[in-house]
This record gives sequence, structure tokens and C-alpha cells, in this order.
Amino acid sequence: MTTSVAQIESRMYLIREQKVMLSHHLAELYEVEPRALNQAVKRNLSRFPADFMFQLSPEEFANLKSQFVISSWGGIRTAPYAFTEQGVAMLSSVLHSERAIQVNIEIMRAFVRLRQMLATNAELSRKLNALEKKYDVRFKAVFEAIHELMTPPENKKKRPIGFATWEKK
Repeated sequence: MTTSVAQIESRMYLIREQKVMLSHHLAELYEVEPRALNQAVKRNLSRFPADFMFQLSPEEFANLKSQFVISSWGGIRTAPYAFTEQGVAMLSSVLHSERAIQVNIEIMRAFVRLRQMLATNAELSRKLNALEKKYDVRFKAVFEAIHELMTPPENKKKRPIGFATWEKK
């Protein structure tokens, strides 16, 4: 199974204001059983501080289950672990397969691409804000010009509309 950056990006979530990947998705990508991945992590907990990995709270897990309509009798029963970019990188030192190395390389590329996209979006946002400020002034002038055209001149004599008889001229 080849893993594309798009497949990896689709498995990244924003949880606790961090981009993370969930343990069951990582196990799927690494082609290992989720319990085997979790056991390898538990045997090496010192390699996974809180900023590398955390377990979802019951509320986060319930929210996740409701989003993906995971049945209560099948699928995931315990709250998965969420791995940050550093945690995913650390997994390669815990899982010693060639597949784990190749998948980690692709995951790191996906995280880098995501950071680049966010930086690009931030730059576009700054440029858009500058344009909005710039064009607000121009649009104000346009609206003022339109209002000026709509108001009738005060010193101009109005001619009656319609036909007039020769005597009144």
C-alpha cells in the first residue's frame, strides 16, 4: 500500500489547537494493529511527553464519535491517542519496520506542507486586509460621487415637463 500526502492530510485533525494524527489512523498507515502501536508507545512512554502525545478526553472522544458515527458496539471503544508532529516523528524510533520509516517520511512532508499552506494563507490574509483598507477609501469616494449625482442642483431652474401652449411661452 502506497501512502499519499493527501491520504495523510485527510487524517490530520485540529484538537486542542494542535494539528494531530490519531493512533488508530497511524496504525492503519503503518499497517500494524492499533493495540500493537499502543503497546509500543506504552513501553516507551518517556519518549512521548504531553506536547508529543495525549489521550483524548471523554468529551473529545464523544465529539469524535459523533462526527464519524462510530457505533457503540463496534470500532473504537477507548479514547485514542493524539500525536503531534513531534510525536509522530518519535514513533519511528519505537516502530522499527521499513514501512514505519517510509510512512513517517511522508507524514513529515505532510506536516511541512500544512505549515507552508498556513503561512501562505496568513500572508494572503494580511494582503487582503491591506486591500480592503485601500479600497474602502476608494469606494467611499465612489459613493460620494454617486450621491452628488443623485442630488438635484439647487440653482438650476426646472423646466416643466410636457407640452406647453404657444401663449405661455
